[in-house]
Amino acid sequence: MKKYQVVGIGNAIVDVISRCDDAFLSKMGIEKGIMQLVEQDRGEHLYDNMADHLRIPGGSVANTLAGLGNLGLSTAFIGRVRADALGRFYADEMARDGTDFVNPPVDLRQGGLPTSRSMIFVTPDGERSMNTYLGISSELGPDDVSDDVAGQAEVLFLEGYLYDKPQGKEAFQAAARACRAAGGRAGIALSDPFCVDRHRDDFRRLVKELDYVIGNQHEWESLYQADLGNALEQAAADAGLVVCTRSGHDVVLVRGDEQAIVPVTEITPVDATGAGDQFAAGFLYGYATGAPLDVSGRMGCLTAAEVITHLGARPETDMKARFEQAGLI
Repeated sequence: MKKYQVVGIGNAIVDVISRCDDAFLSKMGIEKGIMQLVEQDRGEHLYDNMADHLRIPGGSVANTLAGLGNLGLSTAFIGRVRADALGRFYADEMARDGTDFVNPPVDLRQGGLPTSRSMIFVTPDGERSMNTYLGISSELGPDDVSDDVAGQAEVLFLEGYLYDKPQGKEAFQAAARACRAAGGRAGIALSDPFCVDRHRDDFRRLVKELDYVIGNQHEWESLYQADLGNALEQAAADAGLVVCTRSGHDVVLVRGDEQAIVPVTEITPVDATGAGDQFAAGFLYGYATGAPLDVSGRMGCLTAAEVITHLGARPETDMKARFEQAGLI
């Protein structure tokens, strides 16, 4: 029996969320609907120009773990924060949500970069534009990965963004090795199509090596540089389990000769932040607990649908009760 049902490794980022209009995005030179990495000065400038904002512990994998905690699974997070105000806030909130934050905040006396933060601007159409300063997360490396944590995971969840830094790539590989050597299953979320473009060769190899891969339509098309049908055909031949979301359209899940098509109910989003992260939470809950492929997909759709009905990337409803109401558990 493993200590953790799911362990995640990723960037520990405080999400700072504010509403704005398209004119504000244009004025500030923010490209709508994507995640952009920014330097410290740019991040501070955007932060200073935010209206009333909501502060939430974020980062893609951490958001997924919060969703899994909401569903009652035992979880841990491998990440890196500073012992500054944002870092202490982050570690405390993760623990309060039921996820073990296994790496203590780095002492201020050691010098170095501050805790990571992402300035997220949400327009009236629910679209979010993310401007992320990686800060100390960019220093996450293999020394932050304990075999006692990664090796105690039934399921390991990794984010593609880790590959943007050499040390992050090494941390990713160390965690995956420790997990799989101890009999666990490891997988990745492709993160975004621009991330896929940057690391296409590495990600194609990972699809063959890992147990499951989650991506949206644009990420799969970017990975294989093909239309979705051909991309998924190649992915299915390469991967143990392929999951493809399609922004309000049917979700496709493929494992060997088994395929599930899961319909999606279209909802006008209040805030699209975290839709992919919470889909992953629902899907991973099913995956970790041995649910059938189609049930895991339906769980993912329900968790994604809940999070886009309110501001913020984490669930505000008892999703296990929702699963019971839907006859999924």
